[in-house]
Amino acid sequence: MHCTAWTRRALAAAALAVLCCTSGCASIVIGRPSSLQPSPPTVAPGDVPVAGATDEAADVTARNALADLEAFWSATFPDVFGTEFQPLSGGYFSVDPGNVDPSEFPQGVGCGAQPLDVENNAFYCQAPNQPHSDAITYDRAFLAELADNFGRFIPALVMAHEFGHAVQARVESPRASIAIETQADCFAGSWTRWVAEGNAEHSHLRAPELDELLRGYLKLRDPVGTSTAAQSAHGSYFDRVSAFQEGFDDGATACRDHFGPQRVFTQGEFSDRDILTHGNAPYDELWTIIEKSLPTVWGQAFRQVFTENFTEPSIDRFRGDAPGCAPGPDRELVYCGDEKLVAIDEPQLAGPSYEEIGDFAVATAVSIPYSLSVRDQLGLSTDDEDAVRSAVCLTGFYAAKVYKGEAKAEISPGDVDESVQFLLTYGNDADVLAAVKLSGFQLVDLFRNGFLQGLDSCGIDR
Repeated sequence: MHCTAWTRRALAAAALAVLCCTSGCASIVIGRPSSLQPSPPTVAPGDVPVAGATDEAADVTARNALADLEAFWSATFPDVFGTEFQPLSGGYFSVDPGNVDPSEFPQGVGCGAQPLDVENNAFYCQAPNQPHSDAITYDRAFLAELADNFGRFIPALVMAHEFGHAVQARVESPRASIAIETQADCFAGSWTRWVAEGNAEHSHLRAPELDELLRGYLKLRDPVGTSTAAQSAHGSYFDRVSAFQEGFDDGATACRDHFGPQRVFTQGEFSDRDILTHGNAPYDELWTIIEKSLPTVWGQAFRQVFTENFTEPSIDRFRGDAPGCAPGPDRELVYCGDEKLVAIDEPQLAGPSYEEIGDFAVATAVSIPYSLSVRDQLGLSTDDEDAVRSAVCLTGFYAAKVYKGEAKAEISPGDVDESVQFLLTYGNDADVLAAVKLSGFQLVDLFRNGFLQGLDSCGIDR
């Protein structure tokens, strides 16, 4: 049984975090502005039977998604896996555990589970010796709660994740739980791209809603410090975001090919020191780490890749107005080329990032203007959209070097997640990043590319 990582405790924690808180490969083209798009037709209940379903919004969204998932995988599966897609034989089940009519499910729901077993969950299951094997079952009350907190498309995405498990049941799937779950996220991402491009008959997705998906559904990670070997591991925030965006950017073939034993997962267990500090360095110690790790990473890169020495900028923390060389006094992240200066507003950005997200959020913030200094030394622009795209990508490269232990700094579980949180929380603030037309989804995708693909993906060819 493969279940989405949805629990009420996780939901409450994620909602609090949202309040506190690709190369931009993801280029989403939607034919007309969302305000002009007609509502897509809903699926008639008899066309996609869902046992126990009502006319509530969560059931309508789920049924519409299931119809579109059947269409998508019927068309996609043969190209990706070389055989026809076999529809789910066990059916679909909707349950409200708080209002169950036992006579409605005489043989239980998916794989013979009892309706009350579905509370706060959605799952695909395959158990040949049980009734209703090869089925998807969901708690519609819980899907409605998710939609209230994280946007109307979340129930559809839950269906897409569970349908991804049905795809896995028809082919050779990974063995480790974390690979199984993140591959299902990848399959969900490939379907979501198809929907975003306007190909679905019954589901639709506006580009701004992609930020909601990352803040909501994929924010419900495993607890920080969970082992990748845990029996029900689903992945860190970065692991799940990365898998979803890989499917979104590169399609189902990438999901098929890239979840083998060599796949990198950033999830990990706490060390004894991490347990005491929750993975956060003391604030003063953090600045020493930042001031050592950034020049270490870029000194190595310049010697090895560009065969020259790197001239490191100074790093300043300011209070009040930004340095006079900044484009304006309200800027909270600054790079001044003539002065070789990187600066961050301590009370407005560094402090809140540290308190609300964690230590690596601050390192991520400083790394962005620091990456502009890298571009400057390479003779590239530092004040346009290309520069911002590149700097976020280069920040992903820096994070990967820290993760690999190549930066005179030690990574803690959850640190890379904090980079994602920082970009989604502060990335659209013009005082933090220059006023460029990049969504949070695109910023995270840029970071992901730098982390996983390295310098070649960051637009610094000379």
